Amino acid sequence: MQLITSREHPIIKQLTKLEKSLQYRKKNNMTLLDGIHLIQTHYAVSGSAENIIIGQSSSENQEIRYFLDKLIDKQNVSVISDSLFRQISPVKTPTGILAIISIPKAIKTSIDQDDSFCVLLETIQDPGNLGSILRSAAAAGVKAAYLSDHCADAWSPKTLRAAMGAHFFLQIYENSDLITLAQKFSGHVITTSLHAKKNLYDLSLAGPTAFVFGNEGMGLSPELLHVADENIVIPMPGKTESLNAAAAAAICFFEKVRQDQQAQRLD
Repeated sequence: MQLITSREHPIIKQLTKLEKSLQYRKKNNMTLLDGIHLIQTHYAVSGSAENIIIGQSSSENQEIRYFLDKLIDKQNVSVISDSLFRQISPVKTPTGILAIISIPKAIKTSIDQDDSFCVLLETIQDPGNLGSILRSAAAAGVKAAYLSDHCADAWSPKTLRAAMGAHFFLQIYENSDLITLAQKFSGHVITTSLHAKKNLYDLSLAGPTAFVFGNEGMGLSPELLHVADENIVIPMPGKTESLNAAAAAAICFFEKVRQDQQAQRLD
């Protein structure tokens, strides 16, 4: 394989654009994975990547070497010099391996029965928060995530790193009309608010459930609060004023997991 050493090489230019430009990712329907564990998860669940890019000395890493040895199509592997890899790496400590993948297209106007445990996200702006919510959702068995306009890009490299492979176990729908989705949902639509009177732990979460979480600073819009079936508060006996959106989501997801497992033991 030819060694790439110039920033002017087309692959290097493509990597830079995929890392920095939302418009480029959307236009080309591609994004960038960083790190062997994320890439391995993608291969195991979704199949091969468009291109694998490794640093020159990456073959010394046992995990990367083992992964490369298993690849059926080695024609899509590009090698770049270590110095250039460090220059273009999206993280301060380069992982030694990147992958370019296609973004799955997903559009839906209603929530069907297969999405009986789902999450609706309104204008979540921080990629780290969004990725953390998706990671907790996938771990809890959530089937689908619906994102409103003005959410952080679900398929940005930063969100993908924070989610640690959760994208490949969820159906993710961007630019969704959350109010219409909530109105059509056959189960319970549950929002959280510091001013709610009902406690999360006093609420039955049996059956189809859609949790709704809002912007880190502004919370949920009045329109979404209005269409919800329940508005609950997470009890906080300590002195902290509020919870991070990702922490609140994880607590809600796993309270449903706890209740569902308890109900199964009683059956």
